[in-house]
Amino acid sequence: MPLIHLQAEPGDYAPIVLLPGDPNRATRIAERFDGGLQGSRQVNANRLMYGYTGTFRGTPVSVQTTGMGAPSAAIVIEELLMLGVRRLIRVGTCGGIGRGIQLSDLVIASAATPFDGATRTYLHGDPYAPTADFGLVRGLVDSATAHGARHHVGQVCTVDVFYNPDPDYATKWRSRGVLAFEMESSVLFYLASRAAASGADVKAATILTASDVYSEEGGWGESFLPPDAQERATATMIEVALEAAIASL
Repeated sequence: MPLIHLQAEPGDYAPIVLLPGDPNRATRIAERFDGGLQGSRQVNANRLMYGYTGTFRGTPVSVQTTGMGAPSAAIVIEELLMLGVRRLIRVGTCGGIGRGIQLSDLVIASAATPFDGATRTYLHGDPYAPTADFGLVRGLVDSATAHGARHHVGQVCTVDVFYNPDPDYATKWRSRGVLAFEMESSVLFYLASRAAASGADVKAATILTASDVYSEEGGWGESFLPPDAQERATATMIEVALEAAIASL
């Protein structure tokens, strides 16, 4: 019987799933599968949370929309795990705050500060460090290097509020070594680690495109990545993620 949100059956998803927040990006990712969108099978359209399954260079792979924010992502990830998915790679955008990060740079998360309510709910207030799988991180770094893509590796911060008004918001987290803000990775890393701790062969990672960067002079938004440039940058990110994903099994 199909699950509540992902109306799919066991076997509809490949062991590898890429996780964009945007349903349109999910469709664009499926267009990169072998045979393009025509060669893919749509496995979910419920709530416009598009999911597709196909192959990439002969390896079965899927893509599934998570929506925006950790609560939505948690529902999707929980149901994907119920359906037997083993590799989950978030592919999204972020606001870069680390020194030296430029627009369109890739950020590969080694860990995610759980500054979101969903992860805190799972943890019941316990201190915890949601961490990506090292092998997947290594694979993403190797793939980015092979593509000649500028990239940074380190901690991101998962947040609930996009337009945060706190005057020290970016500077405080930058001083702690955080590279970027985003909205889903902490719950992804927690749920994957929980599954792995139960004995499942589950691993997760995150790769992001810096679509905005913070500057001490201008703050946020003065150099937001234009749509055409963001499309080119995310295309590179997707290729990097797909290559790393198929090498991970």
